[in-house]
Amino acid sequence: MSGSVWAGAAVVAVTAGYALFSRRLATTVVSAPMVFTGCGIAIGPIGLGLLDLEQDAGPVLTLVEAALTLVLFTDAMSVRRRDLRLGGFLPGRLLGIGLPLTIGAGWLLAWPLLPGLTLWELALLGAVLAPTDAALGKTAVSDRRVPPLVRGGLNVESGLNDGMALPFFVLFLAALPGTMASEEGAGGVFWRALVLSTVWGLIAGGLGGWLLRWSRAKGWISGDWRQTFVLAVAGGSYTVAVAFDGSGFIAAWVAGFAFGVALRRSEPAKTAAAPPREPTETPRKTPAQEPDAVDDSAGLAGHLADLLASLSFLVFGAVLLGPTLDDLDWRIVVYAVLSLTVIRMLPVALSLTGSGLALPTIAYIGWFGPRGLASVVFGLLLVEEHVPGVQLLGRVIAVTVALSILLHGMSAVVLAKRYGTWYRKATARRPHLRENLPGEGETGHAPPSAR
Repeated sequence: MSGSVWAGAAVVAVTAGYALFSRRLATTVVSAPMVFTGCGIAIGPIGLGLLDLEQDAGPVLTLVEAALTLVLFTDAMSVRRRDLRLGGFLPGRLLGIGLPLTIGAGWLLAWPLLPGLTLWELALLGAVLAPTDAALGKTAVSDRRVPPLVRGGLNVESGLNDGMALPFFVLFLAALPGTMASEEGAGGVFWRALVLSTVWGLIAGGLGGWLLRWSRAKGWISGDWRQTFVLAVAGGSYTVAVAFDGSGFIAAWVAGFAFGVALRRSEPAKTAAAPPREPTETPRKTPAQEPDAVDDSAGLAGHLADLLASLSFLVFGAVLLGPTLDDLDWRIVVYAVLSLTVIRMLPVALSLTGSGLALPTIAYIGWFGPRGLASVVFGLLLVEEHVPGVQLLGRVIAVTVALSILLHGMSAVVLAKRYGTWYRKATARRPHLRENLPGEGETGHAPPSAR
């Protein structure tokens, strides 16, 4: 049997094994990214040697790009406008102020610690490690003891900041001499990757949402195919943008927004083919007291995104983290620690200045900014783009994400419990605590199950 066959068998075995114990592991500090990353190391070059980036680059990149495309689309699709109205100051500050400051801080602290990298390579590193992935500390954003304002704010931030970091990543890449993106120049990349991809995303998502809403109103589409249609829109938004040398990721992210807005704009009429649910069946309602059309349609896409994201962590352990463990440098480890602490927590603190939130809340939000899937995919794209300093950049990204998987995964349960206890006591003393404001938690971006 060939190596690729054995690699496929190993991936199937890991996936099936985790599925069998998934509910039991959900109550422990062992997260899905920990399991898949650890198994990836075992089947990679420093383990069984079943998966190697040099030999399997094509399938690896296809997998992780498909994962990020679905994650971007479903995350954006799940965000409602009311998520940013009810206590929306929190995600607004984290995204509008905290994200740019995080990219800048990542660039500044990398300068003295990572000699040999150029200005634009340092900027790329800041952009790659800026997005957060709530799934790496899932309990921190799903524990009911944590106030809805905080849970919802972290979820919306995680769902949107990977897409918001994309323009920075694309422009920094185009400004870096020696990459394929630089051949077209920053101006060409700006128009194709940002403007045209955004326009196409709006068209694809808006038209797709309108068509699905129209078909549901007629009672012509079945529930199973409704969920399949979501996958088709996500895939179409990505592939067409790539065909015109645009950014498929930006197109998919924008398409998710447009799709969700178009699908929710006017709920379909009640028909025999799609009878209304009783209130007890669907506790989460839209303002019009109708079942949410996006929730009804996104199930398959969301589950597939979770699965592909988990497999991406397996690939990450095999092709990025495993080889990096053989060549660690103290500067890389120090920068990784700073990326998870100072580079994340200081911008969060600055962005929340004057918000009225208590110090424990700011510290909790600042700590739970895990680096995950988006950083992994961006790191692999650096390899595809032939970035000159990709070896050092790849090692820094690998160590940072690995530390995040470990530290955020292990601390989520404990810190969510301790913070929840503080919040309960603080609320008893001060009923008008700022954290008591309505939040996005129960109505906004749903916490991913495995990402």
